[in-house]
Amino acid sequence: MMRLGVGIGWRHEIDLSVAGLPGVDWVEVVAENLDPGNLPDSLTRLRERGTPVLPHAVSLSLGGADPLDTARVEHLAAVAAALDAPLVSDHVCFVRAGGLDSGHLMPLPRTRAALDVLVDNVTLAQSMLDQPLALENIAALLEWPGAELDEARFLAELTDRTGCLLIVDVANLYANARNLGTDPERFLDELPLERVAYVHVGGGVEEDGVYHDTHAHPVPPAVLELLRELRSRTEPPGVLLERDDHYPTDTELAAELAAIRAAVGW
Repeated sequence: MMRLGVGIGWRHEIDLSVAGLPGVDWVEVVAENLDPGNLPDSLTRLRERGTPVLPHAVSLSLGGADPLDTARVEHLAAVAAALDAPLVSDHVCFVRAGGLDSGHLMPLPRTRAALDVLVDNVTLAQSMLDQPLALENIAALLEWPGAELDEARFLAELTDRTGCLLIVDVANLYANARNLGTDPERFLDELPLERVAYVHVGGGVEEDGVYHDTHAHPVPPAVLELLRELRSRTEPPGVLLERDDHYPTDTELAAELAAIRAAVGW
């Protein structure tokens, strides 16, 4: 995997901030928000100065039982080509079923039948992409009954069977620990860390006893501690700060990037 360093999620609302922030080695963009034939000027300028731009999809629904929507994969491929991206990504989830779109990333039942469906869809998507594909663990508010594999083993078998890479979202690990009682350190112990392409870090908030991974609040200290736990086990190629709403000042964003860099010792 290529060394990325510390990055931030590019959003239209903070495009000028991203371009001027210190310590931004790369950016990630939501693929569905881009027209590959008409890229925003600020992204084009980032590419011209050598900043890697990685497209991150949110709608492939690779874990869904419905046939894979290949037009969405083709769009991701076109965005990646326009950005000369070294890597593309999506999530281990489904977002559509029976013709309905949930509007959310939904967790998969961790059964071997569900894994087979995911593997088939990932393999088809990979055949349409020119770049390596990385898949991210999600935050969930429920777990389906009848699990045959824990999450780390589910992801390990996915990588074994498809050769895909992984994005480890430590904020999602924290959210699942708070809401579902999972053990994030055990997850990190059991995950094939050699398959990690990069790491996501984001903020959230607790409301009525439920922790919401909002990407609209400061990164909690406990999430940075999980990043340090991951770093104690491996050196990830990159770490990315996600912020999707309620954008703070440039000074606050720079401070969060500096805290992330300190947590991984870069």
